[in-house]
Amino acid sequence: MSIGHTLLGLLETGPRHGYDLKRAFDEKFGHDRPLHYGQVYSTMSRLLKHGLVEVDGIEAGGGPERKRYAITEAGVTDVQRWLATPEKPEEHLQSTLYTKVVLALLTRRDAAEILDTQRSEHLRSMRILTDRKRTGDLADQLICDHALFHLEADLRWLELTAARLDKLRKAVTR
Repeated sequence: MSIGHTLLGLLETGPRHGYDLKRAFDEKFGHDRPLHYGQVYSTMSRLLKHGLVEVDGIEAGGGPERKRYAITEAGVTDVQRWLATPEKPEEHLQSTLYTKVVLALLTRRDAAEILDTQRSEHLRSMRILTDRKRTGDLADQLICDHALFHLEADLRWLELTAARLDKLRKAVTR
């Protein structure tokens, strides 16, 4: 995820302080990985330097001055370009799990056990996500669905690989 573009998109709804941006980000996108304040302020500094945001006001208070940021026209254009650009699909052509299976076969270890252990871990993760989805709001449900679909695809791969272990063993140990 592009933190800069996400913060710019949040600013399109109106000027905000760094604290408000962090809170909005965490609420909408940071359920599993909230932003650190340092990330917000370093990103805002970079966006300011590139002319994508401007300081809309400064408030003095009991602590440090609070800057209110607003998106510029260049920032709006940048967000529009980012939103219109498709993401490269994650193809997972070189996964750690595949590497472990092949190395297990090469070193005469039990690759089926590795697959079984991974299957158990995937199922555990799926149970947790399903519980979270059941109690979450719509955004959380969609995020959980995305993760669950990927885990389901991984499970299909685990089953397929388990069924082909003998062929794979022959292919990698020639």
